Amino acid sequence: MEILFSNVEDVAPEEAPQPATAEVAGARAVRSGQPSVLKVSARSRPSSVAGAIAGVVRETGRAEIQAIGAGATNQAIKSVAIARSYLQEDGIDIVCIPSFAEVVIGKEERTAIRLVVERR
Repeated sequence: MEILFSNVEDVAPEEAPQPATAEVAGARAVRSGQPSVLKVSARSRPSSVAGAIAGVVRETGRAEIQAIGAGATNQAIKSVAIARSYLQEDGIDIVCIPSFAEVVIGKEERTAIRLVVERR
């Protein structure tokens, strides 16, 4: 399951097809066979993203967060910290593994920060 927040630009790898979408609680949920990717913008609310991260980790044990730019990366990191506190209440400890990812927006290649959040 892939979740896109409605205030995020469409950021998808060039080779990824656009799957069917469904509106879920103010966010656009995109269902596919790929791992969960939460795409965060500078305007995303960290508590909302944290809830999505916690839900995906509870369901699958792993979530991926993608952010482009300093503001979006800041919101994503805050979201991971908040999600950690949400999951600790359930006895789940998580780790965050950062990396770079190249994405194509329009015809322009951009560098994104990808955060993999997994159970420890």
